[in-house]
Amino acid sequence: MAGNKGNKRIFTAAITGSIHTPSMSPYLPITPEDIIREVVAAYEAGAAVAHIHVRDPITGQPNADQDIYRKVAVEVKKQCNIILAFTTGGKLGEPVESRVKVVSNLSPEMASLNAGSLNFALFHVVDKIKEWKYEWEKEYLEATEDFIFPNTFKTIRQYLEIFYANNTKPEFEIYDLGMINNVAFLLEKGVIKRPLYIQFVLGILGGAPATVENLVYLVQTARKSLGDFEFSVCAAGRHQIPMCTTSLLLGGHVRVGLEDNLYLEKGVLAKSNAEQVGKIIRIARELGIEPATPDEAREILGLKGIDKVNY
Repeated sequence: MAGNKGNKRIFTAAITGSIHTPSMSPYLPITPEDIIREVVAAYEAGAAVAHIHVRDPITGQPNADQDIYRKVAVEVKKQCNIILAFTTGGKLGEPVESRVKVVSNLSPEMASLNAGSLNFALFHVVDKIKEWKYEWEKEYLEATEDFIFPNTFKTIRQYLEIFYANNTKPEFEIYDLGMINNVAFLLEKGVIKRPLYIQFVLGILGGAPATVENLVYLVQTARKSLGDFEFSVCAAGRHQIPMCTTSLLLGGHVRVGLEDNLYLEKGVLAKSNAEQVGKIIRIARELGIEPATPDEAREILGLKGIDKVNY
């Protein structure tokens, strides 16, 4: 069962993602060693969860290399007990069947599960980049003008069968209002099991804009449709800290990290995920909120425990 969080909240660091490219920041983690180091530093800064994508260690292109996932998981587990939440979004355009393999292979405590399809667009940032480090970057971003991030009812159902067979908790990523309806439908049909953990993702072109009004409306609508759940919030770019602070005020958890935002403040690139974790925890403490430890987060979310993973 999920536990009572009191004044403890879960702080997640989304380490590298599949949105940003190496030309956007020299601090974006690329290699497995980069990712491992960043996860441990985020843990030391107060993060209880790390959200994991991996990349080609030579070019930095996002991929779903199962050997790299395992290497990251094994090495991090040797150094700390942070919860690893693996992506099933993968890179943009990743085949649906390969996106969920990490759950079958590693049987993690938690993994993301996107609650619907959307136009996930990044093409509008191309003009802001003056020089490209790698050939793949510009084409990868431009292709999103004609890209749908597919998460159908069928694939969500198939993913959940694999999640539940591995006792891996789904973190439902909700980018827009309709995705709450998708979760409500699947909950009613018994495809989704309680307790629920939701991540509201704001500020993606193709999803809901990152405003306080939208977040409040999404949370209230979800409460009416879904009943009890734990939720976290992440937001793209400059919206990250304001939306995460709003989540804290609403009783939610938060996600920061270089997947969502490359900056620490206006005009200042974040040198690490840990810098962003430290910043939002300082804000939280001003509000009387303390970071949950990984084991406290496990209790809040009702996770199976690090002793039951396959890595």
